[in-house]
This record gives sequence, C-alpha cells and structure tokens, in this order.
Amino acid sequence: MKLLCTFFFATLTLASAEQVGPWNLDKLKQAPKMQWLDQKAPVQSLLYEGEEFEGNPTEVFAFYASPITLREAKPGTKFPGVVLIHGGGGTAFADWAYLWAKRGYAAIAMDLAGSRPPEPVYDAKTGAPTGHQSDSKLRTRLAKGGPFHGHEEKFDSIGGTTSDDWPFHAAASVIRAHSLLRSFPEVEADHTAVTGISWGGYTTCLVASLDDRFKAAVPVYGCGFLFEGESVQKPAIDKLGDRRADWIREYDPSSLLPRCQVPILFVNGTNDIHYPLDSYMKSFNAVPGEKQIRIQVKMSHGHPPGWAPKEIGLFIDSKCRGGVPLAVPGKPERVGEQVVVSYSSSSPIKSAQLHYTTDGDLRSKRNWQSLEATVSEGKVTAPQPPAEANTWFVSLTDERGAMVTTTVQFQP
Repeated sequence: MKLLCTFFFATLTLASAEQVGPWNLDKLKQAPKMQWLDQKAPVQSLLYEGEEFEGNPTEVFAFYASPITLREAKPGTKFPGVVLIHGGGGTAFADWAYLWAKRGYAAIAMDLAGSRPPEPVYDAKTGAPTGHQSDSKLRTRLAKGGPFHGHEEKFDSIGGTTSDDWPFHAAASVIRAHSLLRSFPEVEADHTAVTGISWGGYTTCLVASLDDRFKAAVPVYGCGFLFEGESVQKPAIDKLGDRRADWIREYDPSSLLPRCQVPILFVNGTNDIHYPLDSYMKSFNAVPGEKQIRIQVKMSHGHPPGWAPKEIGLFIDSKCRGGVPLAVPGKPERVGEQVVVSYSSSSPIKSAQLHYTTDGDLRSKRNWQSLEATVSEGKVTAPQPPAEANTWFVSLTDERGAMVTTTVQFQP
C-alpha cells in the first residue's frame, strides 16, 4: 500500500509539473543558487547555478547593474528589470548592462558559452565600460561551465539526453537569470523584459514562448524557420538526417512561437544573411499574441548595432513603466494607384516611406529603393511599388524618431 501511494503521488507531481519540451518550467521559475564575485563596481559580477552538463553541475557567469550600483539611486528604490542575451561570438557585456541601468532598469547579462569575460574597464571621463569584452581571447573557461556556443553544440548534439544541447542550456540559463533577477529586492518582479541579439534573438524567441512572466520581449535579428529557404543554418540542420525533425521540434522557434503570449517586437534588417526576411515574417506570423515589427533597410548585424535602436527601449518602457507606446500600423492596402496604411499612435507620426526591391538575388544581396509617403491623421498614403517589385513594406516614424513598419509583403 505504501509503495502504491508513493507511486500515485510521484505520478501526480510529474503530471502537475509544467513541462514544455525538455524544459521543466516549474524548476526554472525558482531563483537559482548564486554567489557574488564583485559587489563594489558599477557593473557587478556573479555566478548562478545552471543545468547539469554531461552529468556535472554547472555555473553561469553574469553581470548585473542597476541605478543603485551606478550610485544614481538610493538603496530601497525599485526598478523594472531586463534580461540581456548575447549572440554568437558574444558574452556577458558589461556595457550593455550599464546602458540599461542608465535607462533606469535593473539589468542582468549572462554568458551562454560556459565562459567568463574579463572584468569591466571604465572610461575615466564618462564612467562607462569600454566594451573590451568583445575580444574573445580575453575570456576564460569556467571550471563548471556549460556547453560551448558552437555549431556542434547547437545542432549535432541532438539525440539522447538534452544535457549537452546548447539550445536547451541557453533557454534554461536565461529563464534562471530571469528568476534570479526577479528575486532581487530592488526589482519590480512583475515588470520585466527580455531582449537578445542574433543567436540571442533566437533564444529570446524560445524564452518568450516558455516564460510567460515577461511583460515584453524584443528579438533582434533572431527568428525561427532556420531549416528553410536561405537560412545559413539550413545546411547544418539538413546534415542531421534522421535527427533533423527532432531538432526542429525541440529547438527551432517555429515550434514554440505559436504559444507566445508575451508582447513582442521583432527587429531586423532587409538584408540580414543569418535571418532572412521571409523566415522572419513566418516567425512574426506564428505569434498569436500582441506583436509589432521594425524592419530597417540594410541594418548592420552585430551586438552594438543590435542594441542601438531606440525602439527597443521605448517598446519595453511602454510595457514595463507606462511609457508612450510605439505606433501601430495596419496592413497595407492597395487602393487605385496608391498604398494606404491606417495607423494608431500616441506620438504624432512625422514621416513615412514605402520600401521595395525588384532584385531576384539572395535576399542578403538585394538592393532596396525608398519612396516618400504622405501622412494625414490616422493614415499613410504611398505610391504603389513598381509591378516588378517582389518584396515591400511601409515604415512610419514618429516625432521621437521611433520607427515601426507594416508587415512585409511578398509578391509571387
């Protein structure tokens, strides 16, 4: 009888646990064990507990900053929080955490390659970190680090247990960082956001679909449908053979984005070689909840270019601290010889443009043209794109200089 009861309660516990794919969300939503490495600098250093890697415990390095650590606010003040996810070749960036702390947020930026970057060096005049952590040769491997941020760990490890799968560790480490951030007394636990760049944008798509505690998410460049079209990741996924479908089911954001209910702003460029525009729009369309998009003609790909757009901060402000939201354009409609876009905006729209390409090369190599549009109250009117245009969209810019775009239109 005792064995039967034990089995019953064990089964009940397993059934009630929130498990999505390989992730135990109940476990991940608990603050992990952590230790401070430095609590004196403007940008502080810490380690927190990660998932097991090949049967061994792991630790994740992170930088943390807030207006309190910058000595711009008194202890006891509370702030919204933000989780920052680096991309391929990146690490925890002190200058990124510093940037968000200056914006009035408590920010955590973790390393997802099992490494520790060097301690920040601060500019004598500005007091800001110099950004020297971009040099990968200055990083050291953690004694208890998780999987490296490489192609083999991202793709070829699929199969067997998830212990050696980088996507599993990456998403889990980010959710753990979020749980840790929410546990800090100066953080408004119900007002947190996440943003990531490139592979960090990919991971943002996963995390926003798994962790419903976020109030906003901004994936920059990263998206799903990496197994299709011109994605530079497609060959690596195709090489998986019989394991290809397993990787797509477990780790491609296309499998998870349909469950995303966190308000999300997609940010990308027209010519991004890593995350092509058609895959990006499929990812956008897969989200059933609140979503917006910002496509910039020939936006550069990289960490500083990826955290530079002001729309990221404004979108997160609107969800976490009552800021003025970005404009919301409707779907472009062809009316006679014109394209008409209705919109709503709390900040006046000062300009609009129609952007199009007629090129047929790889999307990363296409040239784009832009035509000025006219703005009237609640409506943008633009010329029709040429008949030979195969891809086009309309951008709207408000008086703050914040730009949003319509969905991208593809011609057969």
